[in-house]
Amino acid sequence: MVQPSSLAKNSRQRSLNPLTQAWLGLLALSAGSALLTLIGAPTAVIAGGIVLLALIKARVILKHYLDLENSQSWLRGFTMVLAGFSAVIFALYLV
Repeated sequence: MVQPSSLAKNSRQRSLNPLTQAWLGLLALSAGSALLTLIGAPTAVIAGGIVLLALIKARVILKHYLDLENSQSWLRGFTMVLAGFSAVIFALYLV
């Protein structure tokens, strides 16, 4: 019986693990939040963008790290609660 070589296994192009993709996405969203602070926009626009990016990051964490992508109703419920909480925080910032 012929054993496949490890060279052939390592030479194949492998796709990234979904958790690695989620981590890279979170890294990109964090960099986006940092870059938002460097633009010369009004502070309300910057704060709204940061809150929106934080909401997206929370959804990525819920979906991939807490494994809620297989339970869409729980993911939708957590997203609605977090969206409401984010809206309240942004409204309090504007006041």
